Amino acid sequence: NKSASIWGTAFATVQYSRQVLMPWHALLPAAGAGLLGSLVGAWAVTQVDPGLFRKALPVLMTLLLLYTLVKKDMGHSHAPRFAGKQEIWAAAGIGLVIGFYDGFFGPGTGSFLVFAYVRWLGYDFLHASAAAKFINLFTNLSALVLFTLQGHVWWHMALPMALANVVGSLIGTRLALKHGAGFVRHAFIFVVLALICKTAYDTWL
Repeated sequence: NKSASIWGTAFATVQYSRQVLMPWHALLPAAGAGLLGSLVGAWAVTQVDPGLFRKALPVLMTLLLLYTLVKKDMGHSHAPRFAGKQEIWAAAGIGLVIGFYDGFFGPGTGSFLVFAYVRWLGYDFLHASAAAKFINLFTNLSALVLFTLQGHVWWHMALPMALANVVGSLIGTRLALKHGAGFVRHAFIFVVLALICKTAYDTWL
C-alpha cells in the first residue's frame, strides 16, 4: 500500500503546489515530524499486533463523520488559527501523531490529516487537502523504506497499483482545484463513509 500510494500523493502535491498557497514554513517541519512518526509506527507494527486499531477504526471514523456533518460550516472558509511558531508546532504535532498512525496501521490517514487541519488549524478543505498530501508523502516514504529493507513489499502488486493511484490522484486533484473547498468537503464525507463501511465489514463480518 505504501509503495503504491506514495506516487499518488507525490503527483497530487505537485498539482496542488502550482495553484494553492502552501505554507511551507509549517509544512516542512510537519512533514519531518510525520516521517519520524511513520518510521516509529512502521517499526512498531513489526513488533505489535495492530488488531486493537483495526477494531477501533470504524468507531473513530464514524465519530469523525458525525462531527463533520453536524458542523456544516466547518472547512468552508480558510482562516488559519495560528501563525509563526505556533503554527509550526501545531502542524508538527499533527504530523508526528498521524505519521505514527500511518506507519503503524494506515487506513484513513489522509482523512485524519484533512480533519486535523480543518478542525484544529482552521484551514478550509482545499488547503487542508493540499497540506495532507504533502505530509502523507513523507509518512508513506519512511514506512516504505523500512518495509522495503525488511522485505515486506510485493513489487509485482505495488507497481500496477501505483499507476492506478497516480491516475486517480490526478483526476481527484483537478476536480478539487476546479470546484473548491465545498467539493472537497463532499468528497471527504463520501470517502470517510466508504472507509467506515469497508473497515466495519473487514472487522466485524
